[in-house]
Amino acid sequence: MISFNRKIFSSVFLAAGLSLGAMTASAADIVDTAAAAGQFNTLVAAVQAAGLVDTLKGEGPFTVFAPTDEAFAKLPAGTVDDLLKPENREKLAAILTYHVVPGKIMSGDITGKTTAVTSVQGGSLDVDATSGVKVNDATVVTADIEADNGVIHVIDTVLLPE
Repeated sequence: MISFNRKIFSSVFLAAGLSLGAMTASAADIVDTAAAAGQFNTLVAAVQAAGLVDTLKGEGPFTVFAPTDEAFAKLPAGTVDDLLKPENREKLAAILTYHVVPGKIMSGDITGKTTAVTSVQGGSLDVDATSGVKVNDATVVTADIEADNGVIHVIDTVLLPE
């Protein structure tokens, strides 16, 4: 397991002007928390289309790198509509589970580190928390949105597995 220093990472996030703990009181699971936030409508629709609602409402804990609606809008035209088709359910599920890591990784857990974590999909995510936080090519814009069964970190780009 990776050794972490929460205090330093929190300072890095604050210095970078990122919002820590935008929703610190957890009263819902990851799916309900994302749905209530209002900026994850595409993600929630995709989770439903991929049949992953029950999984992400499960016990967990999970760490979800959640792309915003704006992040999905950056994909080439027609990509989201194509992925939401029933015949692409498996591909969509692979993309979505690439955004999920088993366990609850809070921002402070990776302060000053460059590491790789394995997603539920099985692919590796490169995390660089030496200056702000990057996950592959995505930037974490809000960290530590706690849910009853894990944590959400908001990212500005959809992560695509190789």
